[in-house]
Amino acid sequence: MLHEKLECYQRAVRLAEGLSKEGARWPRGLGYLYDQLRRAIASVVLNIAEGNARRSAAERRRFFEIARASAVEVSACIDLASSFGLMPPMASSAVKSRLTEVSKMLWALMNPPSNF
Repeated sequence: MLHEKLECYQRAVRLAEGLSKEGARWPRGLGYLYDQLRRAIASVVLNIAEGNARRSAAERRRFFEIARASAVEVSACIDLASSFGLMPPMASSAVKSRLTEVSKMLWALMNPPSNF
């Protein structure tokens, strides 16, 4: 599949894997946050894949925008996890840095250089 060749897709999948392992260690009482985090990172990955399969530039852009919005949701989940003491500041910062890189790659996919 073509989406598997996208660097932002590959990075998002690796990030999802790491977040899944991290969140699995959280106390059961905070399972709602873990579930939300998993849904949000899954949305990033799935919308990158679906967007890359679209033919029109407008459709591709729409799915990549949704993926970026889901990345913001992941960031908010990380902020909450950090504020609840579930993630140390360095781990939180590292995840957010990787998430920012995925978001920048999505921005580039949404705004390809024009061919003038």
